[in-house]
Amino acid sequence: MTEFWLISAPGEKTCQQTWEKLHAATTKNNNLAITSKFNIPDLKVGTLDVLVGLSDELAKLDAFVEGVVKKVAQYMADVLEDSKDKVQENLLANGVDLVTYITRFQWDMAKYPIKQSLKNISEIIAKGVTQIDNDLKSRASAYNNLKGNLQNLERKNAGSLLTRSLAEIVKKDDFVLDSEYLVTLLVVVPKLNHNDWIKQYETLAEMVVPRSSNVLSEDQDSYLCNVTLFRKAVDDFRHKARENKFIVRDFQYNEEEMKADKEEMNRLSTDKKKQFGPLVRWLKVNFSEAFIAWIHVKALRVFVESVLRYGLPVNFQAMLLQPNKKTMKKLREVLYELYKHLDSSAAAIIDAPMDIPGLNLSQQEYYPYVYYKIDCNLLEFKFTLRTDFHPGPVTWRKREQEDEQKLSRISNPESSFDVFCCFLGI
Repeated sequence: MTEFWLISAPGEKTCQQTWEKLHAATTKNNNLAITSKFNIPDLKVGTLDVLVGLSDELAKLDAFVEGVVKKVAQYMADVLEDSKDKVQENLLANGVDLVTYITRFQWDMAKYPIKQSLKNISEIIAKGVTQIDNDLKSRASAYNNLKGNLQNLERKNAGSLLTRSLAEIVKKDDFVLDSEYLVTLLVVVPKLNHNDWIKQYETLAEMVVPRSSNVLSEDQDSYLCNVTLFRKAVDDFRHKARENKFIVRDFQYNEEEMKADKEEMNRLSTDKKKQFGPLVRWLKVNFSEAFIAWIHVKALRVFVESVLRYGLPVNFQAMLLQPNKKTMKKLREVLYELYKHLDSSAAAIIDAPMDIPGLNLSQQEYYPYVYYKIDCNLLEFKFTLRTDFHPGPVTWRKREQEDEQKLSRISNPESSFDVFCCFLGI
């Protein structure tokens, strides 16, 4: 799949000029990236305090929604099993492939009305994606239990003669049934020792019925043979057979149990087929819903961070870059030269990482422009289904990013003061 960089920069005389400046800088340098505008509507700004708090909440929401998107994608791959090569074509957003959706992003006014406050919009997203996460857990649990039970039964009918179920191999005629004195045993005989079996089985114990052994089945290494003897000689026969590398299987011919097992397998197989189609359709629909929600969270983060960094009135251009993997470092340098004037503290962070107790600032994740990565490599994600969601904890890496962004505001007091004054109307 693809990686995108979602960035924003303050408007020049017009936002169009900001866009043209970026486009020119990235195309004249050997096409460092495919660039496009990222359209964010005029959202309600709110107060400075709300924006600062919302910035933290959106970071946590971003991580949560991304996790749900990847869980749904990965479970789609698990459910499709042998059709995993078709997974990507089922991972669509609003009916189009993910790259097309991101590069042509349009805010969904129906789902997320822009007349609502930013906080309300984020809560609508959180509620919807949490419901998807909960539904995924319950549906996955039911389907996995069904699939697991079916696999256990199928596993019994697979493998070598030493371990597999023998019910599908033997017939009623292979046994002496309903006898008070006689019983038929099933013995796994290594092929290399079959001649020894023919010579020895009648004398391994007393009271073995002569010429009662036949080959019923075989696999790569062994034969399955039956043998009939008196019940009171069974223990002695088992012992002597083991000494000669002949393994007596524990098996009793019971037609009712065998019929019940077969009916259970057929029932489970039918139920799995019935659930498969609706489950795949649910995964496709809700992957789309979750992915759309995720990109809207990214848009919210860009909007909030841009207002906090660049001040009021709202005047910035959000832009989407699809970098060339081989020239990412060069692209970073071009962007830095283009926007280093936006934050003098950025140069200090890039040139000399700051050692501040409690903060481990990464020079790779703070830039003078607003930046968020959108990683569409969804199927490389390993996950376990959680039983609950608490938006509070985020990964340490995410904490580093948040700390870097907060520090950028603190370490550029002039910018912070300008934003504050704008809110006060000074």
